[in-house]
Amino acid sequence: MPLPYNQRTCYCGQVSESLIGRSVLLCGWVATRRDHGGMVFIDLRDREGIVQLKFNPETDPSAHEIAGRLRSEFCVAIRGEVVARPAGLENAQIASGRVEVNVREIDLLSTSETPRFPIEDDVQVKDETRLEYRFLDLRRPVMQRSLISRHRAVKLIRDYFNESGFIEIETPFLTKSTPEGARDFLVPSRKQPGSFYALPQSPQLFKQLLMMSGFDKYMQIVRCFRDEDSRKDRQPEFTQLDVEMSFVQMDDVLRVAEGYLRRVWKELLGVSIPDPLPRMTYAQALAEYGIDRPDTRYDLRIRDVSAICARTDFRVFTEPLARGGAVRCIRVPGGADIPQGEIEKAENSYQAILKGIGAGGLPYLKVEAGDGGKPAFKTGVAKFFTGDAVGELCAATGAQPGDALFFAADSVDNVCKYLARLREEVARRRGLIPEGLWNFLWIVDFPLLEYHADDQRYYAVHHPFTAPMDEDLPLLATDPLRVRAKAYDVVVNGVELAGGSIRIHRADVQSRIFELLALTPQEAELKFGFLLRALRHGPPPHGGFAMGVDRMVMLLNGLDSLLDTFSFPKTQEGYCPLTQAPSPVDEKQLRELSIRSTVAEPRK
Repeated sequence: MPLPYNQRTCYCGQVSESLIGRSVLLCGWVATRRDHGGMVFIDLRDREGIVQLKFNPETDPSAHEIAGRLRSEFCVAIRGEVVARPAGLENAQIASGRVEVNVREIDLLSTSETPRFPIEDDVQVKDETRLEYRFLDLRRPVMQRSLISRHRAVKLIRDYFNESGFIEIETPFLTKSTPEGARDFLVPSRKQPGSFYALPQSPQLFKQLLMMSGFDKYMQIVRCFRDEDSRKDRQPEFTQLDVEMSFVQMDDVLRVAEGYLRRVWKELLGVSIPDPLPRMTYAQALAEYGIDRPDTRYDLRIRDVSAICARTDFRVFTEPLARGGAVRCIRVPGGADIPQGEIEKAENSYQAILKGIGAGGLPYLKVEAGDGGKPAFKTGVAKFFTGDAVGELCAATGAQPGDALFFAADSVDNVCKYLARLREEVARRRGLIPEGLWNFLWIVDFPLLEYHADDQRYYAVHHPFTAPMDEDLPLLATDPLRVRAKAYDVVVNGVELAGGSIRIHRADVQSRIFELLALTPQEAELKFGFLLRALRHGPPPHGGFAMGVDRMVMLLNGLDSLLDTFSFPKTQEGYCPLTQAPSPVDEKQLRELSIRSTVAEPRK
């Protein structure tokens, strides 16, 4: 008689000493099978973990016979008695490791082909194979933990915002294309031939409209879509927490954001994060770390030594300075022991890494104790620093005997890029990144605009709806690049986790920003007329933020890739090996949409 598998007692990973002597009904998949002295032992796995099953041919011959035919990933239901494992045979690696189940009955629910790869955490297999057999990949404990953790984090977020008086409101997926930033995914309209919807890159404008509609506290956990070029750890669809509030200033928004982060990290990891979080200006982040999402778990701060290096005869320094560039460096404590090959000779040397991102080389110095114990330079570019320059450089950088100094000389932007990359690589190789440390901080005072010389126009650093600092408003007419934004990003361990801004709530300011972004009044009306109309009907001051849920789950679980935070992700090329999407469609569907394909042979 089949076992009533819909009446299972508990999950496999929940079988514990408290159930000793009791009969349990369990369901799951065969992880491993072992034969020992006539006994068959099976590890049965479900989403909560593993329990060991024992089949005895003397007491339960029928169940033992079926167990002998089981193979990996067969799906079964069993009934048996929970007993303590023999002394010395406990398994501390699993939650149920002090008990096992003496199986009396077993029901084979389904068989399995031989899996393409082992269902275990440390499996070595190509990502494309994992995605093609995602239904197997998701059985791996590490993947189960990731998706369950995602569920718990999302529930905590919803609970927090519900308790804080926020209303969860859904916004449209089929909306208007406003091609700024990444490409839109377009959806043709059958009823309006030649017209297209766009899938939202963000609910940005809808959440602002909700503020103008009187919903002063909005949140949504929403799917977003961006047709970006191939980039590691980017997916064409992703999930973000979206939040907007009315009648707030920046500090109010930051306080709300910190509240949910504090709850998630405390309840899921037992980690307390500072209250309030520290803040760093955008300018300071670039000057000291070379990047606007600095990892502050380790030091290795960048120092500007342009004035000192300008007095040398080293053309690698003086020529970029003459062009308005900079010379900056990082000090590596104890770095004098770094072999020359690791610096500039080997294929994976620091210099090779920097050349890979455009640097011309990697000037360096090693510091040793000279006469009278004073610091002296050796190797690298030591000959260009003489007399007072040695002491000045050591004073500017804090260099001591035994340290190393690594330099970059180029435009300010390139120097930041090179030293930020070098800083990360040095910290990783030299073990400077503490385990288990969570460093959160806000980056504030971003520039509102940036200028691209190639097409001679301004672009918004964040998006066109970010409000300028009130005191900087006059600069919109005289010096737009000096205007600071009411924008903020939260960074944790070098990863940008969330970002947002106070929004423009004045129609005249919004029109001025559109003008600076090279949108004519007609173009602005065509693309954003609905927003401009709303801004002329009593909009409240408002602001908010968005956080990448996928990235948060990656951090919480210590994962190396965003791929493992999605249930069914796509490859770097936006392809799903499991379903083979995207795929060609038949001509009839295209005709109904008034579309003709110009591709001679669809890509397989």
